[in-house]
Amino acid sequence: MSEATSSAERELWNRRSRSFGGRADAYAEHRPDYPLDALRWTVPPQAAEVVDLAAGTGKLTGGLRALGLHVTAVEPDPGMRAEFTRHHPDVAVLDGTAERIPLPDASADAVLAGQAFHWFDIDAALTEIARVLRPGGVVAGLWNGNDDSVPWVAEMARLAGFVRRARWVAELGEHPAFGPFEEKTFRHAHRRTPESLVETISTHSHLIVAEADERTRTREQLLEFLRTHPDTAGGEFDLPLVTTVLRAVRR
Repeated sequence: MSEATSSAERELWNRRSRSFGGRADAYAEHRPDYPLDALRWTVPPQAAEVVDLAAGTGKLTGGLRALGLHVTAVEPDPGMRAEFTRHHPDVAVLDGTAERIPLPDASADAVLAGQAFHWFDIDAALTEIARVLRPGGVVAGLWNGNDDSVPWVAEMARLAGFVRRARWVAELGEHPAFGPFEEKTFRHAHRRTPESLVETISTHSHLIVAEADERTRTREQLLEFLRTHPDTAGGEFDLPLVTTVLRAVRR
């Protein structure tokens, strides 16, 4: 790979990582939540203080609060923080990043990141998360992904321009502060219509940063597909999802 290509790819990655704030309202309305059984598996039974890292608009926070946990959110984008506060006005949301968490040492029982670990400098983030966690605390990344073992979902992903990969979660390897990462997957679903699923897909970074004509063309193709495919043409339907969790314990 040439230096110019590498630089261009880094710039695109940076643009995509910073793109969500301008669509914060759509993100809050159209992105799926996380299954409660995944959260129960992730968070230790004795946990009380949980950090939602790169909290976005609060999709993960909603589930954590449903389990009775006290949540502190950390989110760098002001647009996302504003939308988070609109949905969770009584939860503190702090300006910070995974690499610079504005919390004291050993102040959390768990640090979770939903749909975000792949944007982090992972080694630096794990070192900072270890600082914030108490011994025996848990770090976890959670990802909702389309279940493309379902034929219509795989075809939709192709039209949307998603790169089909064997794995679409971050690679979380060894870190001296943590034990080995465990992985578990959970079935999930998102109730959608053709129109609302197109809006969901439009909150993904590759479409947010696309040229306007490409974005319009992709949206039109997706809407035509979903309005005519027998599995999705009847109004409301479930988009099948797989939620993947990677979890490790602080030494």
